[in-house]
Amino acid sequence: MSEAIIQIEGMSCGGCVRNVTRTLEALPGVAGAEVSLERACAVVQYDPAVIDTAAMRRAVEEAGFDALQ
Repeated sequence: MSEAIIQIEGMSCGGCVRNVTRTLEALPGVAGAEVSLERACAVVQYDPAVIDTAAMRRAVEEAGFDALQ
């Protein structure tokens, strides 16, 4: 497993955190995601043989948030 930190803009409440967490954890290859409203980021545990960080950022963007590198 690898770990990635994805900076996320546009989250404003706990509902946003839950939405981003569900979005990331639903992706194949993602073992878990810890999303922080205060730090505006997600720490994601993932299998790099299955998914890459670009795909995770795209999923966050499709959920309505800005995912930065």
